[in-house]
Amino acid sequence: MDPTLEQNMLGWRRQLHRIPELGFEEKRTSDYVATLLQALGLEVQRGIGGTGIVASLRCGSGTRAIGLRADMDALAIHEAAPARAHASQSPGRMHACGHDGHMAMVLGAAHMLARSRDFDGTVRFIFQPAEEHGRGAGAMLADGLLRRFPIDEIYGVHNMPGMPLGRIATRAGGIMGSEDNFVIQVTGKGGHAARPHAGVDPLVCAAHIVVALQTVVSRAVDPAESAVVSCTEFVTDGIRNAIPTHVTIKGDTRSYAPAVQARLQERMRSICLGVGAAHGAEVEFAYTHEFEPTVNWPERVPDVVAAAIAVAGAENVDADTPPQMISEDFGAFLREVPGVFSFLGNGAAGEEGGVPLHNASYDFNDRLLGTGARFLAQIARTRLPV
Repeated sequence: MDPTLEQNMLGWRRQLHRIPELGFEEKRTSDYVATLLQALGLEVQRGIGGTGIVASLRCGSGTRAIGLRADMDALAIHEAAPARAHASQSPGRMHACGHDGHMAMVLGAAHMLARSRDFDGTVRFIFQPAEEHGRGAGAMLADGLLRRFPIDEIYGVHNMPGMPLGRIATRAGGIMGSEDNFVIQVTGKGGHAARPHAGVDPLVCAAHIVVALQTVVSRAVDPAESAVVSCTEFVTDGIRNAIPTHVTIKGDTRSYAPAVQARLQERMRSICLGVGAAHGAEVEFAYTHEFEPTVNWPERVPDVVAAAIAVAGAENVDADTPPQMISEDFGAFLREVPGVFSFLGNGAAGEEGGVPLHNASYDFNDRLLGTGARFLAQIARTRLPV
């Protein structure tokens, strides 16, 4: 790779790290990225789905188009890196998931392809807002992304701490899980702790619900499928010597298939209402779909693997990586058009780049920038051959 481009990518990544913005607030980020894309002579459209950007690069006479996507938003985390020269300049916000690196890699791929022009068709560089809370992809789609900027396929990547630096991993089928959230409201009749018979104890009812929910995966989901049900919050309005009236249980579920999502929701609702009735308590059950599962299109995976091998070597490519229950709203794009999502190793645990995602000390590994940009550019060349 051109050393000048590598140095530029380093500068872009670190500047983006300094100006983190939360979902749908990425105005400075969007301004910065759009300016760099316009300097390349690309057709740049802004304000897609809020703060999103689509930049188009055409070459040859081909009619097919592919999308290369980067996410733009940061997290509401205070960066714990006082010695880091490029640390966040916005207290309480930081790029703790590496979206600054993802943007820099897609910008790098845009520079490489704009210079080489060794493809036939259109590459659209898609910079998406609000990935962290799962709303940005849907917002861009609702704003006519595919109608206004047609693409035949879409590709995306995410850095992965704990994976050796520069390793590229993907798989056919589900690679990341859906995330659904639930809120269970249990209402009883509070009273004195010494007179439990005079009321309806919602805490005991809620405790039974939490325990009963642990059977959903083991007894209602096919063992060949994967799912997780986690109760993560348990809040009451009681005090030490008073039985509460209200208990709130919150949590989330993960799975890879829409049918499993539906089964989890159905079974959980039945359990909650049934346990409530058994205890004489009122139960309200709310279940919301936050992230779709990210399911790669099997017929597109071989070309992505070929591009990865061309860039990183066969010894650094995993074509059948185990799926993970983390979530990403790239799945919303894959529901509409074919494509593939891949992981890029940010650094093994205990090494540079090995700090976990969403950690206050995390930082994107700048040594990954070149590999990521070359990989994305190679996907474009592979799928839009001259």
